[in-house]
Amino acid sequence: MADRLKEDYLNKIKQFQPKQPLFVNCVKAFVVGGFICVIGQGIQNLYMNVFNFTEKTVANPTVATLILIASILTGLGVYDKIGQFAGAGSAVPVTGFANSMTSAALEHKSEGIVLGIATNMFKLAGSVLVFGVVATYVVGLIRYLIHLAL
Repeated sequence: MADRLKEDYLNKIKQFQPKQPLFVNCVKAFVVGGFICVIGQGIQNLYMNVFNFTEKTVANPTVATLILIASILTGLGVYDKIGQFAGAGSAVPVTGFANSMTSAALEHKSEGIVLGIATNMFKLAGSVLVFGVVATYVVGLIRYLIHLAL
């Protein structure tokens, strides 16, 4: 009986829910995510041409610069507006990760440096970092075992 009521309710409210513009959202995400990557490539080219970085050494300062820019834009409230417009396009690059950490730090700064900023900043980031470390270990182990077999 409860399942039938729930199903009837869902069918009745379905006609009042707005349609999601999936294609438009995908295009926005693609364009904004691509634009962030173009900015990253421009920063990388700048470091290589002006500061004489090599292709091997330019990655770290490029990522650090993108993180700095995203954190500043988050503090100014600009990155949130970009995120509302682009959705996943702003969340997928490393700038989205910087945004999530900076937002958590700003939200909990009134609780103090240790109990507010430090503990809450890594709630989301901690799981991402753990997954990255474990995935890297598993892939490295598989590669090592394949190398031994050959």
